[in-house]
Amino acid sequence: MAILHGPYCANVLVLGGSGFIGSRLVAQLASQGRGIVLPTRRAINARHLQMLPGVDVVEADIHDEAALAQLMRGVDAVINLVGVLHSRRGRSGTAYGPDFERAHVELPRKVAAACVRAGVRRSLHMSALGASPDGPSMYLRSKAAGEAAALSQPGLAVTIFRPSVVFGEGDSFLNLFASLQKILPVVAIGGADARFQPVYVEDVVHAFVAALEDQATIGQVVELVGPKVYTLRELVQLAGRYSGHPRPVFGLPPALARMQAWFLEHAPGGPLMSRDNLDSMQTDNVGSPGAVPMPTAPEDIAPFYLGDQPSPTGYDHTRRRG
Repeated sequence: MAILHGPYCANVLVLGGSGFIGSRLVAQLASQGRGIVLPTRRAINARHLQMLPGVDVVEADIHDEAALAQLMRGVDAVINLVGVLHSRRGRSGTAYGPDFERAHVELPRKVAAACVRAGVRRSLHMSALGASPDGPSMYLRSKAAGEAAALSQPGLAVTIFRPSVVFGEGDSFLNLFASLQKILPVVAIGGADARFQPVYVEDVVHAFVAALEDQATIGQVVELVGPKVYTLRELVQLAGRYSGHPRPVFGLPPALARMQAWFLEHAPGGPLMSRDNLDSMQTDNVGSPGAVPMPTAPEDIAPFYLGDQPSPTGYDHTRRRG
């Protein structure tokens, strides 16, 4: 285990920092007076963060090793939040597809190597609950390979985070089910009995920020889960109720669920769901017996962003107004 001394993370490189979780994390880091390097393919993607003090938005291809080396200059820690939910299928016999390979495996390997070359000693890596080399889906297998890649460099102080599904204003989970119930008379879903332990986005951010200076987390795999376990059916019902459009929710048998996933995988504008997502739900997305749950349940927050009530969190309220 790498040993670090004193406050050392004044400047942080955040990969994937303009997204749902990353935007909140960058805002929290900026509020602490840290300097943040925020690479993005197009600066307009991070326009909501450009005015925050200490945030340097840089247009860069983080998959390019030379660009990554340049981004590492002068930083004390790297946070990698990059992830994708869908991938093309891999060749027969491969564990995961090329899009998962690029985002979940090759990028963490490049990041770890670049950290060592640049003298960056601290790395926080976002994985996923259920990640396993023997997982039922390409997604979970690629996340496990990404963890191994993130840990591949001796001397680099790494913490791995495995969140369950993350909810909060702007999420693509409860909001999706709320939107469907506004237009559909009934909702039929595959994997209705799959179990989840959803975690609030602000609790995820708190865990990352706290870990930056917490040596006890070095070398650890930290599960991020909320206080309650739900079936997918219960979460869909919750989304309908809080959005004011409750609908009957029916579970599909496996064959029909697979057919539905195939059609949603090929939906115009990008996949809403995939067969690989359905495969992931073969494993319950809940914490292990030793996991310490985060405090916030969907019932505490979802009514505010799925319904018409103002958000109880200042950051979300600012985002809504902006």
